[in-house]
Amino acid sequence: MKFSFTNIQMREADARTIGSGTPSLKLMERAGEALAKAVRSAMERLGIGDVLFVCGGGNNGGDGFVAARILHDSGVDVQVLCIAEKFSDDCAAVKKRFRGDVVGRIPRRRYALIVDCIFGTGLSRAPAGTERLLIDFINDSGAYVVACDLPSGLKEGGVAFTHCVRADETLTLGYYKNSLLLADGADHAGKITVADIGIASAVKGAEIWENTDVKTFFPKRLSNSHKGKYGNACMIAGEKMGGAALLSAGACLKSGAGYTRLYLPERYASAAVERYPACIVRPFNGLEEEILRADSIAVGMGMGVSKELYGLIKQLLLSYRGTLILDADALGALAIYGAEILKQKKCRVVLTPHLGEFSKLSGESVESLQNAPVGAATAYAQKYAVTVLLKNNRSIVTNGERTAINVTGSPALAKGGSGDVLSGIVAALAARIPVFEACCAGSYLLGRAGEISAERLGEYCSDATDVIDCIPSAIANL
Repeated sequence: MKFSFTNIQMREADARTIGSGTPSLKLMERAGEALAKAVRSAMERLGIGDVLFVCGGGNNGGDGFVAARILHDSGVDVQVLCIAEKFSDDCAAVKKRFRGDVVGRIPRRRYALIVDCIFGTGLSRAPAGTERLLIDFINDSGAYVVACDLPSGLKEGGVAFTHCVRADETLTLGYYKNSLLLADGADHAGKITVADIGIASAVKGAEIWENTDVKTFFPKRLSNSHKGKYGNACMIAGEKMGGAALLSAGACLKSGAGYTRLYLPERYASAAVERYPACIVRPFNGLEEEILRADSIAVGMGMGVSKELYGLIKQLLLSYRGTLILDADALGALAIYGAEILKQKKCRVVLTPHLGEFSKLSGESVESLQNAPVGAATAYAQKYAVTVLLKNNRSIVTNGERTAINVTGSPALAKGGSGDVLSGIVAALAARIPVFEACCAGSYLLGRAGEISAERLGEYCSDATDVIDCIPSAIANL
């Protein structure tokens, strides 16, 4: 498991490390050494003989000046482009030690490799003036681009300003940064490498689950076991979009649940039985004792937002004792008729909104959520004592105490039905493992299944049923 931090957390960690006795210039030297090593590796790998560092006047620029000095002193053809007029104390100090060429205007000479050291984590506004020109120059250069810490122009929540460096690789300092993983960060950062420069954080950061973390929850099954040992998962779905029920049930069956029960309008029952004969299909006629005995219940898929659905959610919250997963129209019902009922729950609750649904639930604009998704999801989870699985290209899982960012996935999942598949996977896992872990492992498996499906069929042609077919491969590959 790895960990990722907000820009603010990283600046606090920097200050804490410096306050503990490590001089800031020492950290800058370490950062520059790591950057020089990464740049040299790229040059050797690509057969490149010259490099241009584009440096700002802050500490990110200082990291660039250190790396440029190290490479220049070892005989590499290095030039630095710096248009800054003001410099931090540390940047000014290391700039004086660089004996190579520093130019104050965009060069006509073309470079095969450019290193972006303009902003780092200190960006709080849209790039303007000369900074914007530098970003455009880098993007239009055709060069291989290495970004130092963050691509310049990338905001805290991973949303890119209109002018933002597109890097082929990013060397990030200390730890992963949330902005590299979320939203546009995945498209602007390229390959991400973390350099340990001795920064100590007082907080844990967001978890990044890896293969070995998920594998823990799929141990080899004992020969002497039966279906009752692997969880009883139940889905309650509706007729507004009948396919949603089948997608959730299919995903649940493939994700290891001992029992998969599907309750839906009677007219869809025969289709469900025909497609998934291993699923226990029942017409839904209200909350029966059999439903309430389930280890997990997922509700809302294809049901349509209504007061009746809200009434069902209220009944479940007050009478159920397992793990309740509220998805799709269940989230819409909460947004319209009131989420305060969540505070009266007797069960564990998972909410699985995408940004649009979460905007309606939280009352915050989509733009606001995009800029600070981790903080918003965490605050909501704390307010209602629930687990939030905020879906996006990089999903966030938080129960208000622990937070994780899922980094698996493919644009192949950007199709209707992917959320229904996720609900089925999470229902299967939540029927036998703790809630937070079920959401993290479920997000990871959906992402991997999407990646495998895209490899087989392409990002455009893969659909939700193909993703379900790839869940076994995603689990087997653990």
